[in-house]
Parts: sequence; C-alpha cells; structure tokens
Amino acid sequence: MTTTIENPALTGLGPLRPTRAGAKDFPPVAKAYIQVSQIARESGLLNRAPKFYVLAAVGIALALGGAVLGSVLIGDSWYQLLIAAALAVIFTQIAFLAHEAAHRVILNSGPANDRLALVLAGLIGMSYTWWDSKHSRHHANPNRVGKDPDIEIDTISFVEEDAAKSRGLIRAITKHQGWLFFPLLTLEGLNLHMHSFVHLFSREPVKWRWTQLAIITFRFAALLVPVFAFLPLGLAFAFLGVQFAVFGVYMGASFAPNHKGMPIVAHDAKLDFFSKQVRTSRNIKGGWWATTLMGGLNYQVEHHLFPSMARPHLSKASKIVKEFCATHNVPYTEASLIESYSIVIQYLNRVGLAARDPFDCPIAAQHGRSR
Repeated sequence: MTTTIENPALTGLGPLRPTRAGAKDFPPVAKAYIQVSQIARESGLLNRAPKFYVLAAVGIALALGGAVLGSVLIGDSWYQLLIAAALAVIFTQIAFLAHEAAHRVILNSGPANDRLALVLAGLIGMSYTWWDSKHSRHHANPNRVGKDPDIEIDTISFVEEDAAKSRGLIRAITKHQGWLFFPLLTLEGLNLHMHSFVHLFSREPVKWRWTQLAIITFRFAALLVPVFAFLPLGLAFAFLGVQFAVFGVYMGASFAPNHKGMPIVAHDAKLDFFSKQVRTSRNIKGGWWATTLMGGLNYQVEHHLFPSMARPHLSKASKIVKEFCATHNVPYTEASLIESYSIVIQYLNRVGLAARDPFDCPIAAQHGRSR
C-alpha cells in the first residue's frame, strides 16, 4: 500500500494523480535542507562507508568470476542462458557502484571518484561523461518540464504534450505505452550503449574520449570474443539477447519507480530545494533486500537530498527526513516495488491517451458514424 505523508490541502499532487504543478502548489519550507543536513551530519550519516564498498566490490568480483567459471564448465549448452542472465545482474550491480562513484560517495577525493566511475561505467559499456551530464541535470531539476532529461521523449512520452505530438510507429507505441513499458525495457541496454557511442563519436569536445572508448572496446571484446569463439552461432546470439534484455529490464526497473508517476513540475515553477526533491521522488519499501536489489535507489528521497550519502546510511536518514516532512506537511511518498510498477504503468497509459484520436474508442467511432 502506498504511504504518502502530506498536507491534506495538497492531495491533488499525490503519486496516483500526477499533475502539472505550479509555484503556488509547493509552499516553501524555509531552511529545511539546512536543518535536515545539520542533523544528518551530526548523526555521522554523511561519513564515508569504505568497508561496505570493499565488501560490495569483492562480492561483485566473486560473482563475476563464478559466472565465468560456470560458463566454462557448462560448455555448449542452453544453460548458458542462465549465465547470460547472471552477467546482466552483475553488470547492473556494477552500474550501481558507478552511479555512487559519480556522486563521489565511495572514495575520499572527487577526482578519484570520477576515475573510478569512468572505469566502472566503461565496464558495463556506457560512457561516463554522457551519463554524468544527463544525470546531473536530472538531479538539479527532477521531473521539471524542459530541464529534466529523464522525462524527455525517447520512444516513451512522460508528458501529454509529447504524447500528442508523436507520429507513426512512436504514436502507435505511445497509445499503449504503459503496457509496453516492460517489453520496451528489454531494449534499454542497447539504448544506453547506442547513446554512449553517439556521444563519444560526436564532434563535440568530450573529456576522456579515448580512455572511455578504450575501456568500452575492451569490455565488448571480453564479452563478444569468447561468446562467438566457444558457442554455436545460434546459442551465441541467444546468449547476447538474454544478456542485453535482462540488463535493460533490471536497469530500467530499478530507476523507473523513483520518479515516474510523481508530480510533473512546470518549467517556470519556483520551488525550494527541499520540496522540489522530496515531492518528485518516491521511496520503495522493503528494507535491506530492496537496498541490495536496487543499489540504494529505493531511498530515492534521501538520495536526492544527499547525493553523496553512502548507501548504508540512507535508511537511517529516511527516518529523519520522514519525521521532518510530517512536521512541516511536506509529502513523503513510499510504495512497495510491485505497487510502484502499477503506478508507473497507470501513469504512462494515462499520458498515452493524449496520442489517441477521439474515434479510437469503438463506442465513440460508432457514435460518429451514426451521426
């Protein structure tokens, strides 16, 4: 069941009814962020967690080694598809670490975190500089029209205006985009790879261009050469298909519940930082298992308030933020993982209605012909 702690006067902006919010809908919370930050700092929640990240890295390395060994032992067998799925899960866990390194969570210095993020992103076939630019803009203006790249149209429309403008195949998809969301996520891994290569081969100046290309090339060589060298051609393509599909679904299913279906903020709305970050974010219930599954993204509210907070501290910070929101009548939204997916599907289907013609409805069409 969704839990939303909010001001009763603002229920029109709840998670099941996302609307276009203006400045008057978000009363400012004076000095909220400063107060909460001070409590978090005094509680030691802004400290590093090196032991956790060492254990996480060792766990991922062991899992990767086990997957490679398992693939060698299995040989020419369709059970290799299980290894492909396991690799996709491992790559996504590496992506979570890359995300945290990009936020300068893991190591002590900013440049060291940047270098680590660059390597980790490259190992999953993604350009760090492309993703970092996109993600930084998202954090600055979550769900704000014209400023958050995560709600810009990319096959799926997240605002009615984009849905209404869609044409051709995209329009056909948009009409039923909620139901097609998870099937489309099977292509999200390929989409991330494509955007990374487009960015790295663009004519624009790209920092660390050749370093990123070298790491990504090594990554694909390490994956593709053994697959096609030791597996029959059909099985090799099936292996890659499963790996790309599971990777895309896992990545998309980890990031989508956090903001989709939450209030959409008007381009010119004037919002205080605390309200902006909290009202547009949704936490996922589940405790430690959800944190492991989603790499800490389940505490999205706290992550947006404290992007450099280590994963183990997010659960403690959530108690502080939740109490503060209840005191100051700021909505704090939580949902189960399954319920969050239901909300996302409903929201996308509702947005997709803007792409439908009036006579898409059989009853409306019959009424139109009878006139």
